[in-house]
Amino acid sequence: MSKTRVLIVDDDPKIRSLLSEVFEAEGFSVLEATTAAEAMHQLRSSAPGLVMLDIRLGADNGLSIAREIRATSQVPLIMVTGQDDVIDRVVGLELGADDYITKPFHIRELIARVRSVLRRSTPTATPPAAPAREVKRRLVFDGLTADLDRMELRDRDGLDCGLTSGEFRLLSAFIERPKHALSRNQLMDLIGGTDWSPLDRTIDNQVARLRKKIERDPATPRLIKTIRGVGYKFTADVITVRDVGYSP
Repeated sequence: MSKTRVLIVDDDPKIRSLLSEVFEAEGFSVLEATTAAEAMHQLRSSAPGLVMLDIRLGADNGLSIAREIRATSQVPLIMVTGQDDVIDRVVGLELGADDYITKPFHIRELIARVRSVLRRSTPTATPPAAPAREVKRRLVFDGLTADLDRMELRDRDGLDCGLTSGEFRLLSAFIERPKHALSRNQLMDLIGGTDWSPLDRTIDNQVARLRKKIERDPATPRLIKTIRGVGYKFTADVITVRDVGYSP
């Protein structure tokens, strides 16, 4: 993680300079961009391990850049927003951002959020030197297969559903607790959400995005049911499959 390239997309030179110093002091390498064109060029040519994107980006729209990034890449993405940008935060999460941080922010909180996102998106563990038995856990429901170790969801034809890390965390919260009604507070705690208000629609919008990828008909969802006055419930039967083999 210490060698991860962080791409800072911000048109304020003071902010870029401050963030560059902070990340370099923490052992990261830093890339910078001030426009949408520069950001996409860096994404294609330098393969950053994480992108920090300011929503308010002068002539360019940070949300449009987030949409363009998600069209081609699943790179971990943190949106930087203002204190009053509740709608922008929700839209950013809808577009596939993994987290957001509001300005002004504390340096320690920033680094903690960055490392948390990287941990969630980076495969863990180096395999042992000698061959060892491993157990892979998969959960199967309604013809779909969730690989909890790889954070992948395969559809009914065996194709990758393309879930973001945030969407997979939300799905995991549901399928590991089937037939249980979960409140929005519980879901935010389970997926590691912070800095949110019960008045915003963060969870509702994430559920809507997830439904589009797993429901046979998102307009009439059968898997994730809305429980009025409570939150949501995952209604499908979930089967646990464990594959035991030998690591290469």
